[in-house]
Amino acid sequence: MALEWGTDAMKNSRARRLRHPAFMLALCLCSLATPVLARPELCEAAAAQAARESGVPVDVLQAIALTETGRNAGGRLRPWPWAANTEGRGHWFASREEVARYARETLARGQSSIDLGCFQINWRWHGENFAAPESLLDPLTAARYAAAYLSDLRIEFGSWEGAAGAYHSRTPHLAHRYRSRFRQMLARLAPSSRPALAAAQTPRPAHTSRHVQTSRPAQSARAASQSRPYPLFSGVAQGASLVPATLPTAAPLF
Repeated sequence: MALEWGTDAMKNSRARRLRHPAFMLALCLCSLATPVLARPELCEAAAAQAARESGVPVDVLQAIALTETGRNAGGRLRPWPWAANTEGRGHWFASREEVARYARETLARGQSSIDLGCFQINWRWHGENFAAPESLLDPLTAARYAAAYLSDLRIEFGSWEGAAGAYHSRTPHLAHRYRSRFRQMLARLAPSSRPALAAAQTPRPAHTSRHVQTSRPAQSARAASQSRPYPLFSGVAQGASLVPATLPTAAPLF
């Protein structure tokens, strides 16, 4: 998940919009309706609804979910809703209750940098926009937030692919590797999805060329904590962003 927000003015503007009462209400109202048992369809359905509401291409949201939490289920790569990542270590859970308990225990130990849910939103850097960590585990809440954030990033970076890279990190080489994985996930989707990025390209505003630099001071110390280590790119995992290569293929839970 991208953790660097751009200039202070941009950060304040995004924060105001994302914390707008109407937006926060829309995020929270859906949480009570989410089923408890884990199903890959939860992430996919949430991405589809958030896409309809926001105008973000559904394929972009689905590819982000696959890049973040893609897991081999029944011979097919699917996003997983009850995933968490702490300090680069991924964890899979069979139910929302289990991952919520893990999140509470992690935060109680003083570890606030934890990525949660379908879109792996980081609590330390984005938690101010949510009532509680459990909110990140509601697929539709997370999808709506991810869509809003990606929309802002697309305006800044000029394309959905650029937005996808910044969603993970503004550090150029980390964003580049993430974009490569994102393109792979996009290609896994239906053929109609493949032109989604090209069709959505827009000229990058001249003022956004500064994105190649860190938006915060003391990058060397802060970037290390902000850019979540990505197992796929270190050879630890194959075919999913959070699963070590030693784990077996996911089996149906119900």
